[in-house]
Amino acid sequence: MSYLGVGISPGTVPVYHSTDMKVFDRKVRITELVLRCVILGLGLLAVVLIVTDSQVRVFFTLEKKAKFTDMKALVFLVVANGLAAGYSLIQGLRCAVSMIKGSVLFKKPLAWAIFSGDQVMAYITVAAVAAAAQSAVFAKMGQPELQWMKICNMYGKFCNQVGEGLASAFLASISMVILSCISAFSLFRLYGGSKTKNAYW
Repeated sequence: MSYLGVGISPGTVPVYHSTDMKVFDRKVRITELVLRCVILGLGLLAVVLIVTDSQVRVFFTLEKKAKFTDMKALVFLVVANGLAAGYSLIQGLRCAVSMIKGSVLFKKPLAWAIFSGDQVMAYITVAAVAAAAQSAVFAKMGQPELQWMKICNMYGKFCNQVGEGLASAFLASISMVILSCISAFSLFRLYGGSKTKNAYW
């Protein structure tokens, strides 16, 4: 199969290089690269803030150290943000190389792989933030009906730093959701027919 004398394998879409579309595609690429860098930075920040957080309190003669491993929701949050940061690093490098080299063809299987990866990471990060936020509310407010104490009254420093990490993770998850929308647009525009036969790295 060929297109204007250029061989095109099945599942590969030709790029139409109109000036407007080239400018638009470049803006989309830059936006994706910036978002991936933001997710990388915020994800790592959330991991560092939570993992390094601890506080020791003395109750009579007993010492009790609060750390993130005491709350499974925080462990989940650390793992999720670590995965998001690593994934964003890999995809960010792909974006940067693509922008440097430029591209002529975009394969649908690759588009589906990127879309699927972004969707999975978006769901994981949002779920992790939701679980950690619920645990944080219980730690801050307690649950009188179940006789759960307000842990943050005893471990204020620990709770404050966890809150900062949670805020970073929340911003990273929002960026991941926006990024998943961009990858969805980049994928489904390949199925736009003759009116939108243009592709993006």
